[in-house]
Amino acid sequence: MSEILGLVGMSHSPFATLLPPDGLEQPGGRFLAEAAQLSQAVAQLAPDAVVVIGPDHFHANFYDAMPPFLIGVEHAVGFGDFGSRSGPLPVAGELAWSVYDGLTSAGFDLSLSYALTVDHGLVQSYEMVCGGTEIPIVPLVVNTAAPPLPSMERCIDFGRALGDALCGSGGAGRVLVIASGGLSHWLPSNDPRDPAMAEDRRHSVIHGREDARAFAAAREPRVRAMGGDPHAHVNSAWDRWFLKQLGTGGTEPIAALGDAGLEEQAGSGGHEIRTWLIGHAAVQAPLVWTAYEPVPEWITGMGLGATFEVH
Repeated sequence: MSEILGLVGMSHSPFATLLPPDGLEQPGGRFLAEAAQLSQAVAQLAPDAVVVIGPDHFHANFYDAMPPFLIGVEHAVGFGDFGSRSGPLPVAGELAWSVYDGLTSAGFDLSLSYALTVDHGLVQSYEMVCGGTEIPIVPLVVNTAAPPLPSMERCIDFGRALGDALCGSGGAGRVLVIASGGLSHWLPSNDPRDPAMAEDRRHSVIHGREDARAFAAAREPRVRAMGGDPHAHVNSAWDRWFLKQLGTGGTEPIAALGDAGLEEQAGSGGHEIRTWLIGHAAVQAPLVWTAYEPVPEWITGMGLGATFEVH
């Protein structure tokens, strides 16, 4: 049987690499300093594998066929968007198949990839937590953009089944769970049904698979232009409430918000907290709130939490 070492929950943002701080006093400086210390703690734990739960930002998954849940079992590569790592990632194939079998046995119909592309939504947190080391990864992609959004209750159940699957897997050794998702941030709509969505953007989120590199190259300048705005909206009070719930109050009040309530409090980007809910349920231990910094220049509240249990 495998041993779950614990959970790291971490925000991600393109601007962590595009707008790196010069020091602790600069936006994002305290968060990245805390993340570096956490990476050192993970190095001491020496996990044999990591399960990274994160979203895709229309670099691999599009609305020609959008899965709610997707697991990579053989090959995975980083897309390399916004300065994140590109190229092959070491996949823990045996563990990935065991997770897939456990989740499907628990009633979850997740999509399967033998050749998965992941973007900064997974890669950035993987790199920051693992310190650039080649720890084998099980990549789990959760749709957080627009329907088919798995409900928050469904994500919590998915996380419990993930924890059971990890504990029941054989030969994987010591496994760390990493949840990669931004906290509150307001982004343009990703829903093709939205009449306000520009036609070129609507085309890209539906048909981007035709030439993902070309669509990403056209989109990236628009995303870059959003960075550096100190007046961008971040709901730091809600972020702190959310982190507190994972540490003390449980996830029921979070799930009770529903999608509309969540989006009102945390913006369209707030749907990414689904990754935290899954990771928290998988480990079934309170999250220790390690760091939080509202970084409107990065268009997100950057939260960092961890819980480790080593026997």
